[in-house]
Amino acid sequence: MSLDSIAEVGSAVGEGDRRAVARTITWLESTRSDHAAKGQAILETLVSKTGGAVRVGVTGPPGVGKSTFIEAMGLSLIEQGYRVAVLAVDPSSPVTGGSILGDKTRMERLAQHPKAFIRPSPSGGSLGGVAQRTREAMLVCEAAGYDVILIETVGIGQSEITVASMVDFFLVLLLPAGGDELQGIKRGVMELADALVVNKADGDTRPAAERTLAEYGSALELIRPTSEAWKPRALMASAQTGEGIEVIREAIFAHREALVEAGVFDVRRREQARAWMWSLLEEQIQRSFREDQDVKDVIPGLEADVAALRTTPGAAVRELMAVFRKERA
Repeated sequence: MSLDSIAEVGSAVGEGDRRAVARTITWLESTRSDHAAKGQAILETLVSKTGGAVRVGVTGPPGVGKSTFIEAMGLSLIEQGYRVAVLAVDPSSPVTGGSILGDKTRMERLAQHPKAFIRPSPSGGSLGGVAQRTREAMLVCEAAGYDVILIETVGIGQSEITVASMVDFFLVLLLPAGGDELQGIKRGVMELADALVVNKADGDTRPAAERTLAEYGSALELIRPTSEAWKPRALMASAQTGEGIEVIREAIFAHREALVEAGVFDVRRREQARAWMWSLLEEQIQRSFREDQDVKDVIPGLEADVAALRTTPGAAVRELMAVFRKERA
């Protein structure tokens, strides 16, 4: 198969062809307008086949062992008969020295498995742009029949919130530590978590892991859950030995079942889709605004006036909008 036409590639993706999946995602990520348009056209043909996967977000501080954990979880899922795709959100990869590209090496066993698909995030770009491409890659993987999509945050900060907004189950990995380090994870991230998992609970670090587990378990009691159907859990695991992986896997599916039974699973999915649509619209409007030549011409002067206190930011915005609207009148 040449995998050149939209129909050919779309059909191949629907049959689970990994090469076609990779080709489609590459087109979606492309900065060439013709390639991006082709990717979008293929995605349009696949949209009816999307939505069936369990979407899991995985985050945690540097050194917590995200890649090792994801590989262990991926292999555990495959053993249960599932097909697994791993995607990453990393807007900062040029700064981190391309660490995300090493994930495929660190997850070598999973990467080589025929029932797995691993895709590093595109290098560079804004978080919004990377997140958009990750969402689209997720839909392509769902259309290809992957049952579980694991989305890893590599960057820090806002990327955690972004990933939480596109998944069903948000898992936060923690390092074994003393009580003084309890505040090391932002409260906002804890409030988004469906499970907190203390990783590296093996060998000499196990006692510290057990203390950390107890501390975060108590902290979760003080946080209002994101849904009345599910109470966030504090769990412990060793991705190295595999201990605790099965319990976490079962928690992921128990969470989905609880939300479905409560009638909130589909509601959440619909809200996520609507929010994504408006996010894309805002990005497109901002891009159109900044690319308008008349707007470009007046921005430097207005920025200088605002900085020099010759005008207010509000007045500058009104003038920019007047220029933009006049151009389209």
